[in-house]
Amino acid sequence: MTVTQSVISFVVAAGLLTITPGLDTAVVVRTATSEGAKRGALAALGVVLGCLIWGGAVAIGLGALLAASPLAFTVLKWAGVAYLVWLGLHLIRKPRTSFALVAAEGSSDRARAAFAWFWKGLLQNLLNPKIAVFYISFLPQFTPPGVPTAPYVFLLAAIHAGLGVLWFSALLLATRPLLRQSRRPGVVKAMDRLTGCVFMAFGVKLALARR
Repeated sequence: MTVTQSVISFVVAAGLLTITPGLDTAVVVRTATSEGAKRGALAALGVVLGCLIWGGAVAIGLGALLAASPLAFTVLKWAGVAYLVWLGLHLIRKPRTSFALVAAEGSSDRARAAFAWFWKGLLQNLLNPKIAVFYISFLPQFTPPGVPTAPYVFLLAAIHAGLGVLWFSALLLATRPLLRQSRRPGVVKAMDRLTGCVFMAFGVKLALARR
């Protein structure tokens, strides 16, 4: 397999995986429809950065540690479960009725509120050890013989992140027509509670995950 064949095959496989609905997609769509495209883009940026960090970790061998060490995997897995369940319970128990509160805040408060979604996107990605295990089992399969493994694995992770940028951009454009309807109080509460249920479901799925 040549480098060209490897990249083409990986783009097809990773592209299909990227558009498969998952927690990353749920976070970005929820943020974009409820709080605007800018915050949705920040959440997407956090997710993409998380993929790059995991790609770098796998390239230098930290991913192998998670794959080989039951304790490391378990600790990170339950940290992710706790984070998702906490987010889910918060949204279910205390759903909002409006997204207009930011307008009354100062510029620094608006910046902090906006970047909160960047950190949420980043954390939910980094606290999912299945991504590291997926990378370490999936990416090496596309490494051509004779090519240095570590830099090439990171290159593939960067390609995956780039595909994520394209996919999230398409999602952000698709959610713009829904933004006005999603600001109604009843819709806001329903969306928060639905998102909370989604987070809880992914938390349970992660809790049941095996290496």
